[in-house]
Amino acid sequence: MIIDLVGFLVSLIFLIVVIDLMRRRLLLEQYALFWLGMGIVLTVLSVSPGLLNHVAKVLGIYYAPSLLFLVGFLFMLGTMLHLTVVLSRLTNRTVRLTQELGMLKAQLETADEYTGSRGHSEGMADQ
Repeated sequence: MIIDLVGFLVSLIFLIVVIDLMRRRLLLEQYALFWLGMGIVLTVLSVSPGLLNHVAKVLGIYYAPSLLFLVGFLFMLGTMLHLTVVLSRLTNRTVRLTQELGMLKAQLETADEYTGSRGHSEGMADQ
């Protein structure tokens, strides 16, 4: 009975933290929905341990807490995959921006050399 109460309190604290992060705009909406969903699932499972036992029985899992480990593992695997995709996208974007910056610097230096040498020679002719 005490473990159910601890599970409920942990899931409730988790939900409060996610909502606070959303309120302070530290968590983007696209990720907030994902975390809110997980918090709600955790809260429902912690409030209703019979539901966990029933789902485990339907899935043919003999030890219900192992279902939580399976769900947690799949959740972490999905999160890692999603974050790897986001990281790959950001890496490609950084490389492209760095290349564009290098090309713009080269163009600026070329333009400075052109205007600097013309401006300098014109200034000498005036003297």
